[in-house]
Amino acid sequence: MIELKYFERSDFKQLINWIDSYEFLLQWGGPGFDYPLDESQLEKYIEKANDVNSDTFVYKVMNKETATIVGHISLGKIDRKNKSARVGKVLVGDKNARGQGIGQLMMTEILKVAFNELHLHRVCLGVFDFNLSAIACYEKTGFKKEGLLRDSRKNGNEYWSIWEMSILENEFVASDIPL
Repeated sequence: MIELKYFERSDFKQLINWIDSYEFLLQWGGPGFDYPLDESQLEKYIEKANDVNSDTFVYKVMNKETATIVGHISLGKIDRKNKSARVGKVLVGDKNARGQGIGQLMMTEILKVAFNELHLHRVCLGVFDFNLSAIACYEKTGFKKEGLLRDSRKNGNEYWSIWEMSILENEFVASDIPL
């Protein structure tokens, strides 16, 4: 149903259109991006990505049936020595594709890259504590909560807390997810 393909310059405008507020950018990109998102920021984002020895792989998510882009995801902070990485920039951008299990499929595909292709041992991520649908999606794909980083991001006059979650290689292999 979906396929991960490398995110390229020709995909910039689609992603920029999806990121339509400062709050949404903070949720998607963390403090590493400024609103409004623009092409120069995305150039830096992919500058050293998607090469064989890169420590970051950035993907667009394609719906195989419609050949349209429905989302975005990355695998970053790849540490080959310690066999770990971090999932980030998770977004089902096509509003019509939300609520159909696309997020879970995206997570499964990125974990296949991490565990089957890169032979990693541990994959982690961070998710804001109020993003209940994302937390449920991550738990369905085998991630476990490790701890809450309380008030770790400032948004205006309020602070947001982040759940740190991870999955280990043996948990992925033991899951019901088709390898």
